[in-house]
Amino acid sequence: MWTRRFWRETLDRAVKSAAQAPLVVWGVGDVALNAFELDWRLGAGVAAGAALVSLLTSLASAPIGEPETPTLGRHAA
Repeated sequence: MWTRRFWRETLDRAVKSAAQAPLVVWGVGDVALNAFELDWRLGAGVAAGAALVSLLTSLASAPIGEPETPTLGRHAA
């Protein structure tokens, strides 16, 4: 958990979660996506919440030993 790799992978997961989460709120796929009519404040809040949950999940999944990766599905290298 104290390596650069761990935090780089944790940040990668948090950014991906933050990018995906507003799409659920905005209902992409159900209706046409109109960027001028979206509730950007709600989308930003949902994105921040998803990033926080992702960060906490990575911390909860942190290994004690090797390999240093923030995921529960660890495979032998």
